[in-house]
Amino acid sequence: MLVGCCSDTHDNLDLARSAVETFEDRGVDAVIHCGDVVAPFTASVFDADFAFHAVRGNNDGEWALAETIEAFGTHHGESAHLTFDGVDVGVYHGTSEQLVDALLASGAYDYVVRGHTHERTHEERDGTVHLNPGGLPFPGADDAYHVAILDTDAETVEFVDLSG
Repeated sequence: MLVGCCSDTHDNLDLARSAVETFEDRGVDAVIHCGDVVAPFTASVFDADFAFHAVRGNNDGEWALAETIEAFGTHHGESAHLTFDGVDVGVYHGTSEQLVDALLASGAYDYVVRGHTHERTHEERDGTVHLNPGGLPFPGADDAYHVAILDTDAETVEFVDLSG
């Protein structure tokens, strides 16, 4: 199963549309957004031909955001435990590194997918893969916007640069 992962789109419609186009071109079955969509008009871009899951980010203050996402996908609130073909995925925006570390150490997940830092991460910790697709570029973080594609069958992660 292919799962698209993105985070921290921060109302950049061009990058959100590019993410959706990439996910559709690759034939992903589901997309996880790790928070900081920000506004409902950006969330609606993800109304596409895949299952959509989102968690709240620290900049997601729009009251209608969850309702907009619920019209076509699932808004899980602060965190989610998702299962794709027997692969357990914990999802959290990542505002608290202490909570990220606890999710990784819990042993409950094959993958912990998060955002917040705008830095791509792909590392294994005690049998759990820590994955951050990155976010909008800013000084001290990634210099390009990436999404990740998780192949649950092959157990691989591919980062795709959408900055052009």
